[in-house]
Amino acid sequence: MESKKRKRGSDQPTENEVDTSKPTAIFEAQEGRKYTLSIALPGSIVANAQTPELQTLLAGQIARALAVFCVDEVVVFDDGQLTQDAETHNNTILDSQKNEMKNNLYSGYTDPNHFLAHILSYLETPPNLRKDLFPLHPDFRLAGSLPSLDMPHHLRIHDWCQYREGVTKWEIPHRRERKTWRTPPGHTYVETGLHTRVFISTVIRPGTRVTVKFKDEEKPEEFPGNEILAEAVAPSAPREEAGYYWGYSVRSASCLSAVLTECPFEGGYDATIGTSERGVPVSSLDSTRKSKSHPVPEFAHMMIVFGGVAGLEVAVKADKELERLGVKSPEALFDHWVNLCPGQGSRTIRTEESVWLGLMGLRNVVLKKGKR
Repeated sequence: MESKKRKRGSDQPTENEVDTSKPTAIFEAQEGRKYTLSIALPGSIVANAQTPELQTLLAGQIARALAVFCVDEVVVFDDGQLTQDAETHNNTILDSQKNEMKNNLYSGYTDPNHFLAHILSYLETPPNLRKDLFPLHPDFRLAGSLPSLDMPHHLRIHDWCQYREGVTKWEIPHRRERKTWRTPPGHTYVETGLHTRVFISTVIRPGTRVTVKFKDEEKPEEFPGNEILAEAVAPSAPREEAGYYWGYSVRSASCLSAVLTECPFEGGYDATIGTSERGVPVSSLDSTRKSKSHPVPEFAHMMIVFGGVAGLEVAVKADKELERLGVKSPEALFDHWVNLCPGQGSRTIRTEESVWLGLMGLRNVVLKKGKR
């Protein structure tokens, strides 16, 4: 009987066999998206990890969740729960020394909030731009071992998209000769990772990350010395105009109340969700459920807030502004107060696990209720 097995070394799939050598779940832009999805979590969760390896891995797990579920903004806030060792260390140094430490020393132990925001920003940046935008730093020593986020704006040199991330430079490196050229007057050279040189008709200081938009949707022919004039656009343009998921922005907040009051979007967050084991089941937010529901109305900007090891309650107690206003319960801060995993078998759910549970549990709500 003739064997139907593929011959060893054959690269071609046989009939009715799926070729798994290339990924099939590639992000496809459909229509412009106006709504945004944001999450907030305390940096103190980093201090709960005991080694630099575990701290870096934790940040990588969160970054992966942000990428998979198309989160547009992540806020790292201070919930007042720094470890005693870190707090004692920080109290013994001057503010000027703290700034120097952030620039030169590993911050996972001394400033977990900065560490988490630092790693998340680094991982969101396209790999070909990291060398220009992030100086060598001990925080990134283990970042190379983390899984790639592989987001739509992490384009390879041969990939083409009408939008692209780049970094501005004064001098233009020559691809084949060991020399550089100066940028033409009134223009700025943008290193985008393409073989073709890209210019924008705006003067922007070197070392600035910019989003550029090309005139043509199709990739132009490339040849030595070829140049393209692009347009500098807002980082939100790929999402709003074409529907691309274009990564997440990272914001730091000094306390829980600052997460909500320092919103960068016009009109603020019009849908806020706090997470706690004492909340209503997350399934009740989906209006398609037949059980008792607390549906989320149509929104423009949603914020989901996750607590640390001791929950959001301790963040409220540590917030001076909330204390002044007489707010004692975190439930009063949010439109919805939900339990992400009713009937949990473990006594605790770690924050990095809650992020995955929350974004998955609310996925249907976000897709249906977000304003296009």
